[in-house]
Amino acid sequence: MEAVSGAALCPACAKPLLVRHDLSRLDGAALQEIWERRGCDQGMWRFREIMPLREGEEPVTLGEGATPLLPLRRPGAGGSCRSTSARGPDAGLDGLTLYVKDEGRNPTGSFKDRGLSAAVTRATLDGVTRFVIPSAGNAGVSLATYAGRAGLPARVYLPVDTPVQVERRTRAAGGEVRQVEGLITDCGAAARRYARRTGAFDVSTLREPYRIEGKKTMMLEIVQALGWRVPDAIVYPTGGGTGLIGSWKALAELEALGIATGSTRMYAVQADGCAPIVRAFREGRPEAEVWEEPETSAYGLRVPAALGDFLILRALTESGGGALAVTDEEARLAAAELGRAGISASIEGGATLAAARQLRKEGSLADGEAVVLFNTAHALVY
Repeated sequence: MEAVSGAALCPACAKPLLVRHDLSRLDGAALQEIWERRGCDQGMWRFREIMPLREGEEPVTLGEGATPLLPLRRPGAGGSCRSTSARGPDAGLDGLTLYVKDEGRNPTGSFKDRGLSAAVTRATLDGVTRFVIPSAGNAGVSLATYAGRAGLPARVYLPVDTPVQVERRTRAAGGEVRQVEGLITDCGAAARRYARRTGAFDVSTLREPYRIEGKKTMMLEIVQALGWRVPDAIVYPTGGGTGLIGSWKALAELEALGIATGSTRMYAVQADGCAPIVRAFREGRPEAEVWEEPETSAYGLRVPAALGDFLILRALTESGGGALAVTDEEARLAAAELGRAGISASIEGGATLAAARQLRKEGSLADGEAVVLFNTAHALVY
């Protein structure tokens, strides 16, 4: 494992740092057996051999990970789901084997718990005593919770129009909240000033390398759940894009270990009111320009400039995937459909279902393919 917890960005190019594990020293077949034997009771830390944890160290954990990979069935057409609605969540997706990775089952209700557990773990083991983060909602709640678990303070910067439930949950977890006029980018600037002034460790998206290490475990769990087969495609709601980058990294590591083969096309879905990655992908650009005046009620997607834009776009291109946008209304309706099928989905999770229908209609998803949609948070987080 190579990376320093105190480092933020590469000093040479000001780009994000990634953890590189010495995979040549690991026996893939033996690891596969170990991970199977550990089972779900250790959550995402069952994969500790390729996570930011040295031998003998223990993580800061609340049981995050081990979320279900749920087959998506039409309500009333089999399984335990029943509905009076004629339209099921798999409508328009006939011929696909469709799954939902339900990250709303994590301790604070979102996938952010994976990244913040990993980041707080490595930082505290390396001597960090204070944290700061800018957040559109879920990350702030998660950091406050995991910093509290470690017995350390955390300051969270939120846009003033963030739902009041998020502020209340952050304070309830012990976080110190500061509200900022503007967007998450403005919150990020405030967080960096605070970090410089106080020495607090900034766990902003991709300004440290360990949140990706936690997020990549989503894909590790998916591949394990599919019998060590990779899905044909994933549809990922993309704001900062840490989970998509982490999924790309996880697949490369599994391939290097000889544990899983095949390829997964990655599709990023954004809100049509804030779609810098979609625009850059369609224009064939390696980086994304800032999206001016973003408007979307999917707060996790309201990221006008992602620090890891070039990594997101590289993953989309190299995987043979793509990027597309949906309206807030399409995402809301799709989230409600998932809810009627028993999956409590955030609007960001609903966006993946709406996007999958677009991809199927245009022929990007083919008959017989296994496709995974990411529901990144529970409906109640807002």
